[in-house]
Amino acid sequence: MTALLALAAAAIAAPVSATEAPPASVAVPTAAAAPAPSFRDRLPQDEVIYFVLPDRFDNGDPSNDRGGLKGDRLVTGFDPTAKGFYHGGDLKGLIRRLDYIQHLGATAIWVAPIFKNKPVQGPKGQELAGYHGYWITDFTQVDPHFGTNADFKALVDAAHARGMKVYMDIVVNHTADVIQYRDCPGDCAYRSIADYPFSRRGGVGGTPINPGFQGDGVQTPENFARLTDMNFAYQPFVPKGEEHVKVPDWLNDIRYYHNRGNSNWKGESVVYGDFVGLDDIATENPRVVQGFIQVFGTWIDNFGVDGFRIDTAKHVNSEFWQTFVPAMKARAKARGIPNFHMFAEVMVDGTDTATLARYNHTDRYDTLDFAFTWAVVEALGGERGPEALGRLFANDVLYQGGADAAQQMPTFLGNHDIARFATNLRKRMPSISNEELLARVKLGHAMLLTMRGVPTIYAGDEQGFVGDGGDQDAREDQFGSKVASYNDNVLIGTTATTAQASFDETRPIYREVAELAQLRKATPALTRGRTVVRAAGDKPGLFAVSRFDPETGREVVLAFNTSTAPVSAQVVVETRSTDFIARHGVCAAKASAPGSLSVTIPPLDYVICTAQ
Repeated sequence: MTALLALAAAAIAAPVSATEAPPASVAVPTAAAAPAPSFRDRLPQDEVIYFVLPDRFDNGDPSNDRGGLKGDRLVTGFDPTAKGFYHGGDLKGLIRRLDYIQHLGATAIWVAPIFKNKPVQGPKGQELAGYHGYWITDFTQVDPHFGTNADFKALVDAAHARGMKVYMDIVVNHTADVIQYRDCPGDCAYRSIADYPFSRRGGVGGTPINPGFQGDGVQTPENFARLTDMNFAYQPFVPKGEEHVKVPDWLNDIRYYHNRGNSNWKGESVVYGDFVGLDDIATENPRVVQGFIQVFGTWIDNFGVDGFRIDTAKHVNSEFWQTFVPAMKARAKARGIPNFHMFAEVMVDGTDTATLARYNHTDRYDTLDFAFTWAVVEALGGERGPEALGRLFANDVLYQGGADAAQQMPTFLGNHDIARFATNLRKRMPSISNEELLARVKLGHAMLLTMRGVPTIYAGDEQGFVGDGGDQDAREDQFGSKVASYNDNVLIGTTATTAQASFDETRPIYREVAELAQLRKATPALTRGRTVVRAAGDKPGLFAVSRFDPETGREVVLAFNTSTAPVSAQVVVETRSTDFIARHGVCAAKASAPGSLSVTIPPLDYVICTAQ
């Protein structure tokens, strides 16, 4: 596979310096260096996605670290020593690292929200900054901490010139926390529709209000025109000085919010409740639906982005998505983007494919495959076997479109919310050595990059990052950190720490991913082929699947050893698959008998055998 990596490196253009931030005027390579525009024709499952939070990736322009604001960190949001504040990463930093990302084998970049955020929010003494991008106030402008709209256009154009796609991370469930409640200055508990109906002020015994309003199930402009008094649950108001902080301006109207207090993550509050105080948007209202179609359609029109990752999708009513998703795909098609990919966060615990598939059916988007994540964590967590992976693929029939549709679900090992893959493995095996952890993490990436779905690498995983947990603890700086709780982490595959810039293309996980990504792109069975599970036991050991070239039917056997002892076994193959060559590891040259292939796999390793 070293030869594959060398071949890949020779084939990759490098128009942007890996060490210097380019001026905006040269951010887009010349037409002569650009490949043919065939990247638009690739299907979602053909991609390898690299997911990055701009603030934590690279700082290409220190002049925007404070977002144009003056004052201390509670004004600017900037404190590179605190994990909950802006650290200085930006879009110019991302542009200058496109070589690094492309050498890894990524073909698409998923960028965390780049919209203008409320710089700082939270109770006194508990303030945090919007470095992550999910506390939006202006849906039309890039956050000044990250750069400008022109910088984002330069990023998209530079990626496209390399044949790479760019996916925007969008939010429609909520905005930043601006709206307050006069009758609840603190943590406001959720107040249900039954106990606090739209038709009474302050509860069922209150004064009648909103005459003629038929509830938000009747989603017409005429019905919502009758919803004028928003004091049914709490008494919401916009604080002085923030009356027009949100853009577009219609978002400043409290009629377009649920105003029922904080979600308790159960029942109707999943959709109607504020997400930890964030202003929960009433996406049932037709004005909101059309407003967001215009907002995000404009980003497609003006920037030519290739898809949307949708945040907190299950907290939005299905009717919204049933209108919004087709509208965005139509908008993209009109822009010359036929394979616009929309994939959504529907967070589940464990291998709960049923919940993912339910939202996939009702809401018309693909879902981030959290079930895959937890199945791999279970398979490589040291105690259980890989049978959860077998169940996972058997349940692909539940998706809209069945197993073929499951190929478009982005798969991942960890992320910025649930913790990194290495972190979750170490949590399950506290005494594990760094050497064994590295082997397990490499094996997990082999599964990620060879099995069905769209493999998604979380920035920093390829450098051996091992965080202390999820959320802020999983958002380490890649450009050299000043956060003490990041810099004391023991990374895997290197003696370096996060205090130094981590863009080393020789680290073992980076090399493993790069080699596998090139193999994946060169092997149609691994991008578009159907999957047949061959072996998946309840104890650590053999997990084997066959994948098939959709045109030729040629079989590729993937066999993984999840145990710390060697495995030798017979694996079922198609009877027509008689001769094999190795793509990784050692493969028998011929089937042992028609329909059976002998495999021998070292501990925590894998083999890839292609039938000839």
